[in-house]
Amino acid sequence: MIRGLHSFSQLEGLTIGPRNNVDPDGWSELRTLLESGVCKLKRLKLCGNNYIGNEGMGVLSNGLIGIGSSLKYLSLSDNSIGNEGLSTLVDALQTCTGLETLHLSGNDFSSAAAGLGSLSTLLQRYEVNLKHLDLSSCRINDEGLRALSQGAANHCEEIDLFPNESITSTGLSYLSSSIRSDSCRVKTLYLQDEGVTVTSTGWLAFTTALCNTSSVNSTYLSNHTLCNICIGEDIDTNIEEYILPFIPRQDASGERLFNLNKFLGTSN
Repeated sequence: MIRGLHSFSQLEGLTIGPRNNVDPDGWSELRTLLESGVCKLKRLKLCGNNYIGNEGMGVLSNGLIGIGSSLKYLSLSDNSIGNEGLSTLVDALQTCTGLETLHLSGNDFSSAAAGLGSLSTLLQRYEVNLKHLDLSSCRINDEGLRALSQGAANHCEEIDLFPNESITSTGLSYLSSSIRSDSCRVKTLYLQDEGVTVTSTGWLAFTTALCNTSSVNSTYLSNHTLCNICIGEDIDTNIEEYILPFIPRQDASGERLFNLNKFLGTSN
């Protein structure tokens, strides 16, 4: 089947799901196709293929290099990719400067701090256009989040970290430090709905980073773009009920509400 795609020079999108049973030879054929430059794909979705893994990612990386800047959307979810495979992927993505969306959910990055650090470096050093980064259900821990945070926060508009139960308030503190940066671009953040995201330590890290409540002027000058924090799977979560208790009462003139509005990017 993949060999037959060589004649489809106008092909812009390709999806290979878990029911296609593509074996290692098939992935090698796909690499050859992509490497040839015949198809300048804009959208590539390879999900739920256990044959990929770290070894398969090594096979496919040259294919991704062949696609280059035309690629806008890449999904490699649930492919048993670990640290080695992630590092290989990051090397290949240096040529994919037009990539806007990257889905890596369901892979095992529990020991991938080095790979996540490489991804962070990619986002900071290369001319990439990544806006949406999905790392949900990747078993990321605090050290992994620490390695990732700076590049992701300074480059991506949407980051999905739900659910990564190994992230604690320590990890959120690392993330909040990156969000505090003047170059932060994050607008929407998805987090786990239990434990880490509803603790006072976790929320206080965010409010401190995004709202300097020492004075009205300091609050107004605080730099932040984050407007949506999605708790678990409920994108309509009332953020105020989590945030408001951790924004200090300063006076009776409405400054507390002003601080909240500044944090959420809303107005009275």
